[in-house]
Amino acid sequence: MVYADLHVHTDNSDGTLSLADVPAAARDAGVSVVAITDHDRLHPELDEPVAERGGVELVHGIELRVDAGDQRIDVLGYGVTATDDLVAECERIQRDRVERGAKIIENVEAHLGVTLDVEPREGLGRPHVARSVVAHPDTEYDELGAVFDDLIGDDGPCFVARDVPSFETGVALLQDACGLVGLAHPLRYDDPEAALARCADLDAVELHYPYDRPVGSDPDAEGSGHAAVEAAIEEHDLIPTGGSDAHERTLGKAGLSREEYERVQVRLS
Repeated sequence: MVYADLHVHTDNSDGTLSLADVPAAARDAGVSVVAITDHDRLHPELDEPVAERGGVELVHGIELRVDAGDQRIDVLGYGVTATDDLVAECERIQRDRVERGAKIIENVEAHLGVTLDVEPREGLGRPHVARSVVAHPDTEYDELGAVFDDLIGDDGPCFVARDVPSFETGVALLQDACGLVGLAHPLRYDDPEAALARCADLDAVELHYPYDRPVGSDPDAEGSGHAAVEAAIEEHDLIPTGGSDAHERTLGKAGLSREEYERVQVRLS
């Protein structure tokens, strides 16, 4: 049973749940703690590092994409107390997201010969574009994954890269603002070993994650599986975290037990 799902997105970025919907979704899944980790954006309705809503503990978090030189990786900050520098960087990233979103939409529309029902805005992510493609009556797509595979994935013909902060800059911003900073889904990257090496500068790493997307390396592949994550935890004295990376309503696909969450809770307090 998952007690704490520490990786959940809302409609503040590219999820479908509103913050008001999260407690009910958590209760449906038997989850007691949820970390709101919207992409590159703080949630405007959370003004405390940890808050109680509808009988569920909500941790104010953020998922920040950074450039680690050899690849781009995602870093999770938990227990946010907003700083001026983090707010300013998030605002800069959102301006870039609007510009990048407009270019991706334009590329997809030209590629498919359709007009999509989606507009560039702050918080826009590629899942928004993919949902619009699937919903359009004149496309043949019925799965979001296929849209990523064919069009807007990192190697797709309609992809546009974002302007993200360096690993060093992003981690420094999060360390100033958060109680705990960790690497997200280490086995999703093209080079999990290099991503895990970055944990030397972090507090935590996601050990529990529902590796159900066709990206990065197979979590069971030799040298890149969960044993490698556990080895990094041992080597760098990391706190294991975990979550479902939920973008829809279903929570609790992965996460921490109550006992595992206690180590995180100490850092948040």
